[in-house]
Amino acid sequence: MTAPVLELRNLSKTFQLPRKGGWFAGYIDHHAVRDVSLTLPRNTILGLVGESGSGKSTTGLMTMRLMEPTSGRILIDGADISALTPAALKPYRRQMQIVFQDSYSALDPMMTLARIVAEPLHIHGIGTPDDQTEQALAMLDRVGLHRSYGQRYPHELSGGQRQRVAIARALILRPKVLVADEPTSALDVSVKAQIINLLLDLQQEMGLSILFISHDLSVVRSLTDRVAVMFNGRIVETAATETIFSDARHPYTQGLLSAIPVLNPRDRRPRRFLTAEEIERGIPRLPGAGTSPALVQVAPDHLVEAVAG
Repeated sequence: MTAPVLELRNLSKTFQLPRKGGWFAGYIDHHAVRDVSLTLPRNTILGLVGESGSGKSTTGLMTMRLMEPTSGRILIDGADISALTPAALKPYRRQMQIVFQDSYSALDPMMTLARIVAEPLHIHGIGTPDDQTEQALAMLDRVGLHRSYGQRYPHELSGGQRQRVAIARALILRPKVLVADEPTSALDVSVKAQIINLLLDLQQEMGLSILFISHDLSVVRSLTDRVAVMFNGRIVETAATETIFSDARHPYTQGLLSAIPVLNPRDRRPRRFLTAEEIERGIPRLPGAGTSPALVQVAPDHLVEAVAG
């Protein structure tokens, strides 16, 4: 059986935060991510959704080994990269790339776009300088920017154009996995749609597997094959995208869905404003679940956090 291109197993991240009360008050543990397990099959797009502070971006950074996990495992094509040294990790960097939310701060303002996009090729020693430049210009063209843009600088571009450059740089190495961390959240609606269509085209053309992190469920619905919902650092529900939107079982997921704007007033859902305490109390109670919240299968390929009923 072929291993999934990306698998997270019980991934956790704990930060030590100073207590209130001065220098000698000590520290408390903040559990930003708690035992997250996810599987990203080949040639699919998995949406990771949740509100700010839910732990989704921390999960994405740990997936890339840009932030070290406190515990858990990260597997690429079945190979555990969780504890590899930087030198041993370098070959895997070619297989996994990331696009950040803030494209302006992610691009070096002192470099031309051609140099920015070609930089990963230079780091990995792929091709001659002329080859690298030619590949960079071709990739700029592929993401919808004319080759002449290669001589421009990031400050000369709009937000949508800068995000296209960030996508070009991430894909120049032909990775297997792309982590997209809120790549459309700072863009206008029309530009957002263009970037979504570009990602869909590139995913199909290159056979990409994408972990798409977002708080915008409208974007997630139009782009992803599956959705995992995060709340308070843990996965509380996961299923096929249409199942999440038509048959959400967890109160937190239902609350997120009720907040989606709609054009037709007849389609408007009753808003559900739940506190964290109400969400915790509303965790589904199901036969066969344990005494502590854990994911339980409620339908084929549909998991929901539940406790014993």
